[in-house]
Amino acid sequence: MSQVFEGYERQYCELSANLSKKITSASLLDGERKKQKLSEVNGGLEDAEALIRKMDLEARSLPPSMKATLLAKLREYKTDLNNLKTEVKRITSANVNQAARDELLESGMADTRMVSSDQRGRLMMSTEKLDKSGERIRESRKTMLETEELGVSILHDLHQQRQSLLHAHNTLHGVDDNISRSKKILTNMSRRMSRNKWIIGTIITVLVISIILILYFKLTH
Repeated sequence: MSQVFEGYERQYCELSANLSKKITSASLLDGERKKQKLSEVNGGLEDAEALIRKMDLEARSLPPSMKATLLAKLREYKTDLNNLKTEVKRITSANVNQAARDELLESGMADTRMVSSDQRGRLMMSTEKLDKSGERIRESRKTMLETEELGVSILHDLHQQRQSLLHAHNTLHGVDDNISRSKKILTNMSRRMSRNKWIIGTIITVLVISIILILYFKLTH
């Protein structure tokens, strides 16, 4: 297994355990202490997301035999992170509902003290603005996550193209080696043919000289 992936994995497991404890602690608090604890948890969730992205990139850069196992583990960590986020949303929602109830109680008290309708209108406008701001923040975060996923996909495609190019290069190198060997074989065959040609010529010359000598001795005797 990749040592880099294992390092990220250890960091994530420690961070996840720490976040789980903080979430449990935050659920038992209220007021400013609860807000402070949730702020720490949100910061930790961002760090956890960063580790997940690093593990994803590292897993996709490894050979297929290792990549499948690591991506399966990564899916479990993503599920764990989503569960932590869900728990934080539940606590935050409970906190917001409590704040809303407090605001309603305060509004009711203000009504009993004859607070003007103009003040109530401004309160409603402020609440609507806060809701719109929260929605814009959620949309921006969603866009950022989609962009990161696209980046991971592009890096994965580039890695596959690189592997294809390396395979093609190795294939061409093998073809070049085969051509070189074939050229050497043909050169050796040519040399052997030339050598055999000289040997056959020498044999024919010797035979011709032998025939001439035999004829000469027969004619002179």
